Amino acid sequence: MPVYETDSPAATQALGERLARALDGGALILFTGGLGAGKTTFCQGLARGLGCVDEVSSPTFAIVNVYRGPRVFAHFDFYRISSEEALLTAGFYDYLDVGAVVAAEWSENVRPRLPGQRAVRVDMAALDETRRRITIDEVTL
Repeated sequence: MPVYETDSPAATQALGERLARALDGGALILFTGGLGAGKTTFCQGLARGLGCVDEVSSPTFAIVNVYRGPRVFAHFDFYRISSEEALLTAGFYDYLDVGAVVAAEWSENVRPRLPGQRAVRVDMAALDETRRRITIDEVTL
């Protein structure tokens, strides 16, 4: 399981961009990490790597932000989501079915609802104001 340390938001975005280039359509990225760990910053890099044209922002209040580009990117925030019904209502499975790359912040709230699903797990930890420790591995839930 690779562990990276970034020293700036730009470096965190660059790591997200590198990961994006290795993803297939329908890929699921599950984020864990506290508030301010850099999840949305990492997603800005993912979007850039996927060729998305829209500005990336936190989906905290919208539940999902969808970014257009050669490969669609759906960015979820599951902080307030934990039920199967809520996943269906948010269109989570629909995005996976159409081959979008799907990233989910606060994924620990929905992981029990995804048995057998293959995913890339990204755990982020703030070491100080600018440094982040980022662990990336592939899992089957």
